[in-house]
Amino acid sequence: MSKTVNVAVVGATGAVGETMLKILAERQFPIGTLTVLASERSAGGKVEYGARQLVVQDLATFDPNGIDIALFSAGGSVSKEYAPKFAAAGAVVIDNSSVFRGDADVPLVVAEVNPEAARHRPRGIIANPNCSTMQLMVALAPIHRAVGIERINIATYQSVSGTGRRALEELGRQTAALLNFQDPRPEVYPVQIAFNVIPHGGDFLDNGYTSEEMKLVWETRKILGDDSIQVNATVVRVPVFYGHSEAVHIETRRKITAADARALLEAAPGVEVVDERAAGGYPTPVTHASGNDPTYVGRIREDISHPRGLDLWVVSDNIRKGAALNAVQLAELVLGER
Repeated sequence: MSKTVNVAVVGATGAVGETMLKILAERQFPIGTLTVLASERSAGGKVEYGARQLVVQDLATFDPNGIDIALFSAGGSVSKEYAPKFAAAGAVVIDNSSVFRGDADVPLVVAEVNPEAARHRPRGIIANPNCSTMQLMVALAPIHRAVGIERINIATYQSVSGTGRRALEELGRQTAALLNFQDPRPEVYPVQIAFNVIPHGGDFLDNGYTSEEMKLVWETRKILGDDSIQVNATVVRVPVFYGHSEAVHIETRRKITAADARALLEAAPGVEVVDERAAGGYPTPVTHASGNDPTYVGRIREDISHPRGLDLWVVSDNIRKGAALNAVQLAELVLGER
């Protein structure tokens, strides 16, 4: 068994890439050499890894030979071009884009839900799910395995960090502008995001849903290994910096009480239950999720409109658990195979 592995982080200057580096250091991942890569524009700059500063290299000119694990978070076009090259050179690629998620020969893995799937990677690539799907699966997998889930109706309340650094800057800039009675010009989003909600994520498709909504459908079925699960999703962008929230309504195949569901969730890996019937007795992005690892679940109650219905409120840091942490957890699974 190798004591250390050579790791590359592709997209190291982005919000997810920086968080990947932070988590690798926090979890003391056994790294031999660590290479940080980004576009030519960012090459020569520096990023933090623990107490060290690492110089960013140009992805386009980098030779991937000798890399054991490559963590990609640089966008779909970059993954499509470079992930197969790293895999062909012998690296296990853990990709955070949506490019490979739907491919039958690429496993789509949530560390707490279907870790065994990570072993079967004929193309040398493991896909990280969409951040909204990620937290949903951590919360729902224990219930699905216990009583089966027939239908999921979900509305997401997604923070701007899911769109990237420019969206974070836009929310801050628009908020400051409005508080100073100035015009909050939208650039990243089609309309103002500050003090607003936008029922739009991704591209609109022929069926009237958006690509972000359909990811919740496709990815849920693949991760849980059950194409019969019906999923109805509405994605909403909200003026929150970090942390996605989800109002989740499920219909189970067999009846489960709120108390039994709460007990399942309290025992589930990666879940923290915050469920008191009192003011503040529920998770929110700011008070619980932001900067933390768990997926938080609250407002657990039986649906009064359906005999086998259950309602949940699910909150998680979309940059941390929704992207970077899961990628590092998958790297730890790969390391455990050595």
